[in-house]
Amino acid sequence: MVSTLQPPSNDKPESAELRTLIDQLIDEQKQLQTPVARFSEYHDRLPDLADHYRNLIPLSKPGQGEQYAFEVSLDRCTGCKACVSACHSLNGLDDHEAWRDTGTLLGGESSPGWQQTVTTACHHCEDPGCLNGCPVGAYEKEDDTGIVRHLDDQCIGCSYCILKCPYDVPKYSKKRGIVRKCDMCHQRLADGEAPACVQACPTEAIRIVKVPVTGRTGTLAPPGHSTLFESAILNGRSTLPGSDITLPTTRYVGRNVPASAHAADREALVPQHAHWPLVFMLVLTQAGIGLLGSGSLRPDTGLLVAGAILFNLGMAAATLHLGQPLKAWRFFLGLRTSWLSREILACSLFAPIPLLLAALPLAPDFPYKDSLFGLARLSVLPVGLAAVFTSVMIYHDTRRSLWLFPLSMPRFFGTVFAFLGTGLATIHPAFGLFAILAIAAKTLPELLTIGFGLSERAWSPLRHSGRLLLGPLEPVTLWRFGLAIAAMILVIPAPWLAIPILLASEILERQLFFQSVHAPKMPGHTGTSH
Repeated sequence: MVSTLQPPSNDKPESAELRTLIDQLIDEQKQLQTPVARFSEYHDRLPDLADHYRNLIPLSKPGQGEQYAFEVSLDRCTGCKACVSACHSLNGLDDHEAWRDTGTLLGGESSPGWQQTVTTACHHCEDPGCLNGCPVGAYEKEDDTGIVRHLDDQCIGCSYCILKCPYDVPKYSKKRGIVRKCDMCHQRLADGEAPACVQACPTEAIRIVKVPVTGRTGTLAPPGHSTLFESAILNGRSTLPGSDITLPTTRYVGRNVPASAHAADREALVPQHAHWPLVFMLVLTQAGIGLLGSGSLRPDTGLLVAGAILFNLGMAAATLHLGQPLKAWRFFLGLRTSWLSREILACSLFAPIPLLLAALPLAPDFPYKDSLFGLARLSVLPVGLAAVFTSVMIYHDTRRSLWLFPLSMPRFFGTVFAFLGTGLATIHPAFGLFAILAIAAKTLPELLTIGFGLSERAWSPLRHSGRLLLGPLEPVTLWRFGLAIAAMILVIPAPWLAIPILLASEILERQLFFQSVHAPKMPGHTGTSH
């Protein structure tokens, strides 16, 4: 007997069931009233929202003693990234380029369950670090609006503004070889339109307001409100710097921020960019100055030629760091405020000295040859050390903990004196002890940083740097110290062999100098760094 199975019959067609399910989902979405749903419904009711958006920007330009600023309501920000997407689309940014970011703050020990999303862009500071540090005048702060604008056609792509900004605002465009950043959609504001991020935010968490330019309190919110800068940045345990560095004008208002709040990505051990052209520029120029100094103190043609070659190779490496090197001749525009401009000037003044020291001993006799050679010998160390001092100040001026003067000065000057002593050891072994002491002394800042990484103290920028040296950068750290020890062992019996080993050790030391630094920025997300 064969039985037949019939499929169950349905009274309703399949399309009717599908339509009913979609209708139910739409009804549920309306009941949830998410920010996006409310925003969409608002658009459907009022197609022309020009008047509405004008409520999110001032109706008149800033008056005397005022400027435009972003105001972010912490109560309303959901971290949806609509502002990030709108900014990217309207400004035609490259892939992976963003002028506005979102991140997360965590409550810390006092409020372990507290969490807050934060949207951030350029803070259009009262005293912008990017403008002050630029060597070619590629930034301007508008007198009438206070907006800090980047002038793309003036930029040489040196990226020093990125190091100078304590909020990670300027972004380097590899495609264009220049830096770019948020300009508060100044052209839209001039036409009475809201910036892209303001217009795109579904919860109206971002507004443009006029704030008083007070000189010291640009970040303070109206009475009765808390601010992200004052509550989170200044507690010393956030990844963010104090607002007294550049006087940012962005106001974060609304929700109270716990005193122990910190960025969610504070513990992310992500090495920074190595900046290889700068690594070679700094090491080779400082090593060259050291060898030139030894060759001028105890005249030795081999040392003078080696020093001249190293110094000029370092100067050539510096140009590789520029996205637009042909515009670098304009460096004199930043001499008043930029240590980078001063470094370029100091190195340019030193540049003829190595050529004179290396070439004059080989040149035929001519009047004043000895006087010229003697003047070059006397100038090499004073002018060379002045150039190294400007390099120290370039990094000290960024306010990054690992690069402050007490830690960067021994490392930079230590390179000069290590090669000075090693060079003198090629003339007489007695100078080898001086070289050993110089090499050992310049490792002290690194050992101090490693000590912070081993400590159980509360989070700090130096502890973060120490943990990087002992974590992701540990192989480089071991090689750096291993080569330094090898150079110290060889400097007396074989000083010429010690020179290339010391050079390799110093290159690794300078790589760690850049990669282990803690770079302050606005909050990111857990486990990330940008």
